[in-house]
Amino acid sequence: MSRIGKAPIEIPAGVTVTIGKDNVVTVKGPKGELSQAVSPEFTLNVEDGHLTVARPSDDRDHRAKHGLYRALLHNMVVGVSTGYKKEMELVGVGYRAASTGQVLELSLGFSHAIYIQLPKEIKVEAKTERNKNPLIILESDDKQLLGQVCAKIRSLRKPEPYKGKGIKFVGEVIRRKSGKTAGAK
Repeated sequence: MSRIGKAPIEIPAGVTVTIGKDNVVTVKGPKGELSQAVSPEFTLNVEDGHLTVARPSDDRDHRAKHGLYRALLHNMVVGVSTGYKKEMELVGVGYRAASTGQVLELSLGFSHAIYIQLPKEIKVEAKTERNKNPLIILESDDKQLLGQVCAKIRSLRKPEPYKGKGIKFVGEVIRRKSGKTAGAK
């Protein structure tokens, strides 16, 4: 059995979980509302503050999706109750970030500024402090959407291994390489 799939999802106070027709699960909480379609073969039960996912058989497909659906539902419950937050750091001389509403403006050493229109579900904040790298702080209740937007922003200028310049997550460790002069004697 899937260890993740077997684990019950605890529903915190202030969060309501409703299972509609065709196994569409809707989760409402203080941070927002999310919904996810679950295969009708799976059985979902909400009882005394816990949500459980049960699979119909030990087929390979059912075993694979058991943990997946449980993880997706758990991410929804955590998202609408506490939310998710990602911090990204711009490392490089002249790299800047500014946000106005849902538009993020990035200066990444190209000949032009890059403007990104963010989805309305994501809150963005750009911080710039003297003698520190600029920060982009993204918050959302949808973990999947937040990760996708962060990956898109990071793909504009990935951290390179020689000087470490680029867009990276706060706390991320970049494997550094020595340049061509390090090996020559």
